[in-house]
Amino acid sequence: MSTAISPEDLRRVSGGYDDHPARSLSLNAETYTEADWYAADLQVIISRSWQWVCHIEKVREPGSYTTVEIAGKPIAIVRDWEGCLRAFYNVCKHRAHELLSGDGNTTRIMCPYHAWTYKLDGQLARAPHTENLEEFSVDDICLDQVQVEEFCGFVYVNLNPIAASLSEQSGDLETEIRHWAPDIDKLTFGHRLTYDIKSNWKNVVDNFLECYHCPTAHKDFCELVDMDTYKVTTYGIYSSHMADAGNSPNAAYDVSNAKVKTHAVWWLWPNTCLMRYPGRSSMIVLNIIPAGPDRTLETYDFFLETPEPNDMEKEVMRYLDEVLQVEDINLVESVQRGMNTPAFSQGRIVHDPDGSGKSEHAVHHFHGLVLNAYNEVFA
Repeated sequence: MSTAISPEDLRRVSGGYDDHPARSLSLNAETYTEADWYAADLQVIISRSWQWVCHIEKVREPGSYTTVEIAGKPIAIVRDWEGCLRAFYNVCKHRAHELLSGDGNTTRIMCPYHAWTYKLDGQLARAPHTENLEEFSVDDICLDQVQVEEFCGFVYVNLNPIAASLSEQSGDLETEIRHWAPDIDKLTFGHRLTYDIKSNWKNVVDNFLECYHCPTAHKDFCELVDMDTYKVTTYGIYSSHMADAGNSPNAAYDVSNAKVKTHAVWWLWPNTCLMRYPGRSSMIVLNIIPAGPDRTLETYDFFLETPEPNDMEKEVMRYLDEVLQVEDINLVESVQRGMNTPAFSQGRIVHDPDGSGKSEHAVHHFHGLVLNAYNEVFA
């Protein structure tokens, strides 16, 4: 793998980081602003980690498929006739045209360029006008497969062919999620919010992983949840963020009739956030998609008990879209501007040994995983 990152570069950006959050500085600003480090993120983090795709309902039936782009690479996920979930590079073996687009249901995969046709298991079945080719057989050609896994009601893919399974890497995460969201497989898609943010993807993750900023920047949120119960716990490749719903009226949305009383949130390395807000049974998936050194795309997908949100869920969507996201986007865009000046390189991690929401130990945990990923390739 060619890269512009040298061992000396890695030593420089690792300076100031300490294994203990109470002694540590944050990740160096250079890794948030420079094009070489953004390319490194795609190569050694996004392309080598489990990336969220969709809820299992989208590819539950044989012949169902969806498409996605991971680290700039087109990927197709298909349920074959035997019920096996498969993922391929969405690239024809003839002239590299994309095979499928969007999502839907199909009996075969036919390239829209020259009509080369593949079975749902990726095996080439038909290549028009190739009968006169020498040393050519459709049996010798198959789409390049990508690792795919069903995990807690969702589909993930990993471009690293030797990566351990997500269930193996994530320890007790599935047990924890299914404890709080036992019906997660039965939920259905309700709504999507999308955002285009002028900030590096790691700034977006950093902001998500701490509520130190909440009393200052999210006053409504601090009424929605009981901040005295907010607890953040870090594990191998994830962290959990738990709090009880607030007991008094708040300006976010009314939770007095909520069936789910716990604010349960999980961040999964490197860029997936699973959220169960107070209300009906639901799951919100925040997918943080790197799009440039100073650009991030976000999708918020709401999975609900019914396709149509109820009044409370509509209020959740309104609050997230019109209040919370506006506040957070302003924060991370301001941080990105600051990181692009000579006035900032690193800042102290604020640490509470009791693991409260106002501690930044989950940010420190994320930074350690980033540096570990860099070290695996660049050291």
